[in-house]
Amino acid sequence: MQRSAFDEMTGFGGAEGDRRRCYGGYTEWFDTEDPKRLRAKVRQAQDVFRTTGITFNVYGDDTGAGAERLIPFDIVPRILSAREWARLTKGIEQRVLAINAFLADVYNRREIIKAGRIPEQIVVDNAAYLPHMAGFVPPGGVYTHVVGVDLVRTGEDEFYVLEDNARIPSGVSYMLENRQTMQRMFPELFSQVNVQPVRDYPAKLRQSLEACPPPDPSPFAVSEGRPTIAVLTPGLHNSAFYEHSFLADQMGAELVESQDLRIVNGRLAMRTTRGYQPIDVLYRRVDDDFIDPLTFRPDSVLGVAGLFDVYRAGRLTLANAPGAGIADDKALYSYMPDIIEFYSGEKPLLDNVHTWRCSEPDSLAYVLDHLDELVVKEVHGSGGYGMLVGPTASKREIARFRVTLQNNPEAYVAQPTLALSTVPIFANSGLTPRHVDLRPFVLVSPGKVDMVPGGLTRVALKKGSLVVNSSQGGGTKDTWVLADA
Repeated sequence: MQRSAFDEMTGFGGAEGDRRRCYGGYTEWFDTEDPKRLRAKVRQAQDVFRTTGITFNVYGDDTGAGAERLIPFDIVPRILSAREWARLTKGIEQRVLAINAFLADVYNRREIIKAGRIPEQIVVDNAAYLPHMAGFVPPGGVYTHVVGVDLVRTGEDEFYVLEDNARIPSGVSYMLENRQTMQRMFPELFSQVNVQPVRDYPAKLRQSLEACPPPDPSPFAVSEGRPTIAVLTPGLHNSAFYEHSFLADQMGAELVESQDLRIVNGRLAMRTTRGYQPIDVLYRRVDDDFIDPLTFRPDSVLGVAGLFDVYRAGRLTLANAPGAGIADDKALYSYMPDIIEFYSGEKPLLDNVHTWRCSEPDSLAYVLDHLDELVVKEVHGSGGYGMLVGPTASKREIARFRVTLQNNPEAYVAQPTLALSTVPIFANSGLTPRHVDLRPFVLVSPGKVDMVPGGLTRVALKKGSLVVNSSQGGGTKDTWVLADA
C-alpha cells in the first residue's frame, strides 16, 4: 500500500495547525491575511503575467497548433531550509560534473564502455548521440553549460532525481518572474522572511558563458577583453520565446534568429547597424538537428549553413554542446549511479528513481504485469506527453498502452508511482495540497559549478494529478531557500 504524500508545510499527516519550521515565518504572515485580499492578489498576478507576456505555446491539443496560454501561477511559495538546499547542492554538483565527464568520455576515449559499466549500444544507438562530435572537445571541456535537474521529494529527507535536462533546459525565466511578482505583490513578506535571492542568475549565466570563449576568439573579443554573446531563438512562435528574449535582455546579449546570421570570413556573424559582427559564444535554444542544414537536417531554416564547421574549427562556442542531449535519455538515466561512481569514485549523494528498461525481456515482463501500478515514459519523451500513469489510467488506456509497449518496448522505461510531496496552493476554499517537483538550474564553466538558491517549482493544479508540466495543466510557484536553517 502506497503511503500518503509528505506535505512540505505540515509534514506527514500533519494537522491544519501544524507547521514545519521552515514555513514558520510565512504561515505567521499568512494567518493574519484577509482571504479577499489574497484572491485579489491572485488576479493581480494574472494581470502581471498577461501584461508582461509570460505565456507558453501548447502544440497538438484541441485548441489548435501553437495555442498560446497564460502560465498558471500560485501565490503560496515552496520553501526549503538552508540545510536542505546545502544537501541538494552537493548532490547536484556531483551529478552534473559526472555528466560532463561522461560526455567527454563517450565522445573520445570511451573508458566507461571499455570498463563494462554501460553497454556500447545504449550510446551509439541513441538518437541524441552525434558521431560528428567524436574526437572533439568543446571550449573549456564544457559540454553542458546549463543543466536542469528535475527533483522530486517523498519525505523529510528523501529527495530523488527524476530526470536530467542537459540539452536545452527551459523554465528559468519563470523562476525569475515568479520571484519578481511575489516581491511586487507582497513586499512586506520579504522583510519578515529571510529569503535568498535568485536575481543574479542572468549575470551568473553571462559569466559562465564568458568563461568558455573559443580557442580562436574574434579580433573584436580580443580587443574588448570579453567574448561577444548572442542567444539563438527559433523565433516568436516557439513555446519558449518569452524566455529567450528575457534572458538575452537580462544578460545584455543579442537575441538573434537564423536570418540575422551568416558565416563571414570563417566566423559566425550577426547583422548589426555597423555591418556583420562576429559572435564568439552562441547560447542556442535550437535543437541539434536544426542548427546547421549542411551537417544535420537539410530542410532546417532555423540554423546557419556552415555553423558546425566554424564550431569544430575552434572559432565558436556553442552552449550547450551538440550531442549533450544523450544525457537526457531516460534509459541512460538508469545507469547514472554507475556513471557517477565511475567518474567521481563516490556513491551518488542523490538517488535515482528505480527504473525498468523495457528493452530488457525480464523488465518488460514485469512492467506488462504491473502497468496499473507504474509510470511508463518514452525514452526520448518530454513535456508529460507519451506517458502512462498507471494508477490514474482507465482500463481502456492501459490496454491500448500495453499494445504500444509490446510493439516498441525499447522506446520506453517504467518507474514506480512515487508519493510525490505536496505544497499547498491558494484556492477559493483556502489552502489545499497539490503535488510538486523542482528544477534547479545549474551553470557549468571550467572548474566551476554554480547555482542560484532556488529553482522552478512546477505544481500539478489538478487534484490528485502527478503531472506538473504546464502543457498538461500544471502551474508554477516561487521557490524560496531560506538564509538560515
